[in-house]
Amino acid sequence: MIIWIASYPKSGNTWLRALLSTYYFSKDGVFDQNLLKEIDQFPTSKYMKDFDFDKKIPGDTIKHWIKAQEKANSDKKLKFFKTHNVFAKLNNYDFTNRQNSLGVIYVVRDPRNVITSVKNHYQLNDDQAFQWITNEKNYIYNVQRFEELGYSDFQYISSWGTHYKSWTVQKKIPIKLIKYEDLLHSTYAVFLEVIEFINKITNNKERIDKNKIKKTLRHTTFEALKANEKNHGFSESMPMRTDKSKRVPFFNLGPKNDWKKILDVSYIEKIENIFEKSLKDLNYK
Repeated sequence: MIIWIASYPKSGNTWLRALLSTYYFSKDGVFDQNLLKEIDQFPTSKYMKDFDFDKKIPGDTIKHWIKAQEKANSDKKLKFFKTHNVFAKLNNYDFTNRQNSLGVIYVVRDPRNVITSVKNHYQLNDDQAFQWITNEKNYIYNVQRFEELGYSDFQYISSWGTHYKSWTVQKKIPIKLIKYEDLLHSTYAVFLEVIEFINKITNNKERIDKNKIKKTLRHTTFEALKANEKNHGFSESMPMRTDKSKRVPFFNLGPKNDWKKILDVSYIEKIENIFEKSLKDLNYK
């Protein structure tokens, strides 16, 4: 059965994966990039390779989402999957269901900071980044390997607001909602809550290893992950448009990504108007 690690892009999903993979899959609480492979992304080409679809048609894989999850679950083992997909029915096909999912940990981040992170990651200007996070028909795929994969790892993300609501309104699977900002400022307490949630939905009665949590946290700070990327690179970073031999730092500003200091006031006002209700619900405004 699947536990989803879901979020809108650039909202802290990778950081949470680093925390979870280090706690659950390392022997000593020391982060290693290879541990991230223990929390795979869905969908990707590996889960679609046994199904018939047109790589040239965006979204042609959605008809196989449930079947691919059923196949992944055929080993009857617990697994974590990262996703940026909305929790929705597209063309009458569900993204997931209760039969395949134990629950979801949903990470939400203030969209006024998401926009600046998206801007850096995808190398966009302010207006392009704004259009990106407000586009109700937005989707992502592996740009770097498009010629090989086509749209095999197509993920429909919609806008920031629709994405957030799609996962938090649904009643089909248990959800643990965490705010990136809370994880940043109260990392131990929030991560402990995440582990307790996982134990609850998996009926795990084992004692939580709080010493391993503390060690995990020391090895997965933003500074530690940034240093790791500097020394070893990072597979999820994007190649620079101006020089394909170089990559855009994935771990860029972290805690220094403060919309109050770096986001133009005109875009602050636009975002606050468009996502007003969700911002208030999350106490972002």
